[in-house]
Amino acid sequence: MEPEYDPRIYFAAERTLLAWLRTGIALLGLGFLVARFGVFLMMVRGQNVESPHVASSLIGISFVLLGASMIAAAT
Repeated sequence: MEPEYDPRIYFAAERTLLAWLRTGIALLGLGFLVARFGVFLMMVRGQNVESPHVASSLIGISFVLLGASMIAAAT
């Protein structure tokens, strides 16, 4: 079988793409979780929920942007 028609090369590339997509989706989910964790901590403490933690929101947004850029780069 000639190397350019070997289906294993195509399948390996597809597995790599799916791994990048899976990692990007996981980072998106983690970003949403981290962004809302500050609100959860405030609810548990019984504090006012109207002003969430800025640090957790910024870290969560950065994870979401990183995951979205990973998906875009993989595609």
